[in-house]
Amino acid sequence: MVTLNRIYTRTGDKGLTRLASGAPVSKADQRVEAYGAVDETNACLGLVRLHTADDPVLDAILARAQNELFDLGADLATPGDKPGALRIVQGQVDRLEQEIDLLNEALSPLTSFVLPGGTAAAAALHLARTVCRRAEREVVRLAATGERVEDPALRYLNRLSDLLFVASRWANGTGAGDVLWTPGGTR
Repeated sequence: MVTLNRIYTRTGDKGLTRLASGAPVSKADQRVEAYGAVDETNACLGLVRLHTADDPVLDAILARAQNELFDLGADLATPGDKPGALRIVQGQVDRLEQEIDLLNEALSPLTSFVLPGGTAAAAALHLARTVCRRAEREVVRLAATGERVEDPALRYLNRLSDLLFVASRWANGTGAGDVLWTPGGTR
């Protein structure tokens, strides 16, 4: 159970924040960058869901992903081997793969790269996908510093961005409304 009695702590006034362990770190710390980008991805999904309320299949998938992104943020905010720490698990990655397959079944085959656009939901999903890819890069940077990052956490972001791409096509009338790239088409 999380209890937030005070919203401001003033620790941020000096450019510091605390990890889940209680350790103070700079807001420029790579771990903070990583879970901050995950938080941005979640905020994008909140905006997407303004456009998916009439699609119970897609909206349920996105609602669950939002909750799991909070799990991922908690995972990334907890360095080391803290017993009982909330971690992303392979089962969450597997579920994303199942949802990708479910949505992808209904899509027409791609004949070109897809430009971000189409319906409002699809455009918002493309934005969420690109922010998710940035979050993935930030987590890779964190791992490259020697900090421990569990494999399922990185796999989760990779699959989520794939899901968001497929979901954008789903939101474009199962691909019928996709805006396709025409290479050199504006020369």
